[in-house]
Amino acid sequence: MSGLDALYQELILDHSKRRAGFGLAAEEGSTATSHQHNPICGDDITLRVRVDGDLVRDVTWEGAGCAISQSSASMLASLVAEEGGMPRAEASQLIEGFRSALRSRGTVELDEEVYSDAAALSGVSRYTARVKCAMLAWVAFEDALSRA
Repeated sequence: MSGLDALYQELILDHSKRRAGFGLAAEEGSTATSHQHNPICGDDITLRVRVDGDLVRDVTWEGAGCAISQSSASMLASLVAEEGGMPRAEASQLIEGFRSALRSRGTVELDEEVYSDAAALSGVSRYTARVKCAMLAWVAFEDALSRA
């Protein structure tokens, strides 16, 4: 395992243990919640997005499952929080970029400058059985965002 792979593995484990955005925020203003389930491995994510006009105010979530699914949700919530909110258009671009990288089978790496800690999930794309685990929170985010 390379030094970079070890660092990414450490980031994934850290986010699965110290989950950012864990615990659903109160429904207020324009809010939507999405529940996603991975029937293959049993991962569950319920994600809530709160929107103020064109700005995604925050992402909170609850769930249970493997370290990949839990850390992916944590990294997503952290990414939105780091920005202090995020325009919808930017959120949609992030979701699409994340999906493209995860479906690339290792040929597309996520840009750390754009995806912050979530870039550590790039390597998951080489393991097709884990792609859905990593995508679960992002699919919930996309679904909730479309209804908020």
